[in-house]
Formats: sequence, C-alpha cells, structure tokens
Amino acid sequence: MPTDVVMPQMGESIFEGTITKWLKKPGDKVQRDEPLFEISTDKVDAEIPAPASGVLQEIKVSEGNTVQVNTVVGVIGDGSGASASAKAAPPVPAPAAPTSPKKEAPAPPPAPAVSASEVEEDSDVRSSPLVRKLAREQNVDLAKVSGSGTGGRVTKQDVLDFVEHRTAAPVAAPEPRTASAPTPAAIPGDLVPMSQMRKIIAQRMIESRRTSAHVHCMFEVDMTRIVNLRNKLKNGFEQRHGARLTFMPFFVRAAIIALQQYPIVNSSLEGDSIRYHKHVNAGIAVALDWGLIVPVLKNADELNFLGLQRGITDLGERARTKKLMPADVEGATFTITNPGQFGAVFGLPIINQPNVAIMGVGGITKQPMVVTDKDGADSIAIRSIVHLTLGYDHRIIDGAMADQFMAVVKKTLENWGEEVG
Repeated sequence: MPTDVVMPQMGESIFEGTITKWLKKPGDKVQRDEPLFEISTDKVDAEIPAPASGVLQEIKVSEGNTVQVNTVVGVIGDGSGASASAKAAPPVPAPAAPTSPKKEAPAPPPAPAVSASEVEEDSDVRSSPLVRKLAREQNVDLAKVSGSGTGGRVTKQDVLDFVEHRTAAPVAAPEPRTASAPTPAAIPGDLVPMSQMRKIIAQRMIESRRTSAHVHCMFEVDMTRIVNLRNKLKNGFEQRHGARLTFMPFFVRAAIIALQQYPIVNSSLEGDSIRYHKHVNAGIAVALDWGLIVPVLKNADELNFLGLQRGITDLGERARTKKLMPADVEGATFTITNPGQFGAVFGLPIINQPNVAIMGVGGITKQPMVVTDKDGADSIAIRSIVHLTLGYDHRIIDGAMADQFMAVVKKTLENWGEEVG
C-alpha cells in the first residue's frame, strides 16, 4: 500500500508550511525516519522525516509552494509496481519518440531543476540548502569539499574556498534563482526573491521597531578572570562531560543573576499591564547560513553551569541541523545575541518580541587597561575585554534601571566565583 506524505502540523498555532527543498527525487529509495524534505513555517525551518520505507513514488507539491497542514505532498510506494516504473521512468524517451526515426535526448526527470546526479551528490553530504545551491551555481561537487563544520558539515565558506583554490575550470552558468536566501555569489543586478524565513525575519524586525521604544546602553567588562579559567578547564571539562566549554553560559548565568535582582527586565507588556515571569526562559540567537533563529532554553534559572552549557550546545546543534520544534522557539523572556563571534566589537540588537530587553555580546579582545591594585596604585596591564550592550524598551524600563542591571552583569563576570564543573 502506498503511504501518503503530508505537510506536518509543527505546532498548535501553525496551519501551513512552505516546502523549501525535496531531499529525494521520484524513484529514490527512502528509509523510514530519513530526512525527506525541508519546510519553512512562521516558527522554524525543519527537515521532515519519511513516514515509511520504500520508494518516493510521486511529488505532489513542488519546492516553493505553501500548503495547509495535512495536505498530501508526496507518495511513498513499496518499491514494486508503480514505484518501480517511476524509478525507471527518467531515462525513457517521451511517448512520441518511438514513432520518430530521428534520435532525440531522453525526457528530463519531472521535478528538479538540476540533474539527478547533482541531487544525489548533494544529499550525501551534510550541508544546508544555501550551501548546496551555491555549490550548484559554482559547479562544485560537494563530495570533493572538505567540511569544516560540526560533524564534517560543509559550510558556505568551505565552498567559496574550494572555488578560489581549484584549478581553472569552466563554470556552469547559474541556474535560474528560486525563493532562497541570496548568497555572496549573487551577481550584481540579480533580483533574488526572499526566502520564507527571511520574509518572516524582516516582518518581525519591523514590527519590533514599531512596537518598542528602543534604547541601548553599553558596558565594558574585564573578562580576564573568566578567559584564564576557561583556558585552564576547557580540556578537562570536555573529557568529563562530552561538551565544549564556551563563553556563552558565563554570559547567560550573569544575566540570570541580574534578572533575578531586576525582574522587570524579565517581563513583558500586556496592554497597560506588566507581566512578571516566574522563570527565565533564555532565548539564544543562532546565526545560520540561511537566516537567524532564537531557540529558547526554558527555565534556565533552575540549571547549574553544566546544564546551561549542555542546553545551549543542544539548541545550537538542533538549530543548525533543522531539528528544532516550534516549542523550542517559543516562550523567551529575555534574549542574548552574540555578534562578537564574527568579530564585531559590539552591536545594537533589536528586541525579540514580546521581550522587553536583549543583551548583545561583542568580541573578546586583549586591550591595555588601567588596573588599580588593593593599595590604590594604578598600572597598565593587558586584559581581555568584552563590550556588552543592552537593548531595552524605554516604555517600561528606565535608563537608570537598565544601567543598574548591566552593572550586576559586569560585577558577576569580573568577579566570577561559581563552580564551572
């Protein structure tokens, strides 16, 4: 019996989804729970697994189309009968060919805009839709590119480096562009439709600017104690716990301590009332090749340092591999974003609604700094410095409150005394 493949309902408030990419083509074998296609909703982008094993018999909804949940988007056969004929169909000429004496090329497969071999090669390599599209435009075989991402994942930069260093070879003309995120390879003058995710980001950023009275403050923080502590403990931490020791849990813990002292920063506005939240649900912004998403670490105030690190790592990995569910990106009460990972000294982030504040983390750099010892004597020393910014809604948070909040964050980081594990 054939099995219908349907658009899943990714949450109670989600009623439709856009198919952004089919990871298989008609005639391909699929295994149950193997990623079959990618979707974009107003909450998350996700890989959808196959509901059964067999052969992808038919694609009913092509890439770029938006349909209601529970709509049948494809059919998986059992590998016999119609499925077998579907698999054999691509190399067969068009029906009129047998009656014509002249030799014609076989009819192309019905769905993809690229060749079957390209799709197969792409699907065997861990990469994002953006990277696979860039590879096709640059005539790059992803199987020949060494991946520098997590688990050998091929990144956009890997492809660009490969193109730069390979020997001169004819480059195929770019495919007609579809509704995906623009890449650095885009030719000036091209008109590139925004992806579904980018449309949602654009809409929410404009709405946030219109909703909140944005004000920012910036604090300089001496991270030398934490940098030295991390350098000392990171190898043993990873051996004991199987997780890398990063800087993010230090910033999250410092924010939690400050939020507990200034709960209005962990609130939201409901009409003319202020909702004070019982727990800190920390939104951690994750930059992806195809956009930005904010998964949420629920009840972060109840986690110890190791729990914070594991939770942050898990959310980041699932965001990059499109394994997040809608519940994973809902309910944030305070957000932290880290533009410093790309070299920014600091940023002025837009508030993640319905939060009333967002903390931006700049890059940690070594700088000369005046240091006062316990006897009051000044000297100049090389210190590891980070610039933290707080974007806050001035409708309910005053400047004095925001500065006091950030002063607690600064003090906690500069005088770190908590057990790391």
